[in-house]
Amino acid sequence: MSIMPQQCGVRFDPPALVLTYHNHRGNLHRRTMPIRGFTKRSGITRTAESLVSNPRHRKYLENISRPQIEKLLRIIQEHMKGISLDETLGAIKMENTIDPDEDLNKLDDIALSRKKAIMDEDFEKNRKKPGDEGFEYEVEVDFLPAIETSGWDDQSDPEF
Repeated sequence: MSIMPQQCGVRFDPPALVLTYHNHRGNLHRRTMPIRGFTKRSGITRTAESLVSNPRHRKYLENISRPQIEKLLRIIQEHMKGISLDETLGAIKMENTIDPDEDLNKLDDIALSRKKAIMDEDFEKNRKKPGDEGFEYEVEVDFLPAIETSGWDDQSDPEF
């Protein structure tokens, strides 16, 4: 049975993910997946993993990216802490953008894996596959030759 997600959102009280999807016949349905035992201090990654691995929810969440599920869980958790939705969305947007000048070598493993997931998601979103509009099988590009110089090239070689 193929599920085509249309929208995924949250319900604050009691906490739940709400998924709107089309089933294999094309009918629109809504599924509410309660998040039991979720608190202000719960681990978001662990909760997302348990939701995705739950046999009752697996087929509904398999086409939703893990970063999106974690983002929705974070919105619920920040709401539990009393932080406004606008503040939470602003903070999440800042965390989910890739700064080209950021040195990813200085990040810990968890932050690095989060940044990689964001880059993978952006890549898949922008990727052109066969059958997509504007897809070209073989693209040839001629680049102008770039001449790079460096300081060590300027000096003559010492005599040996």
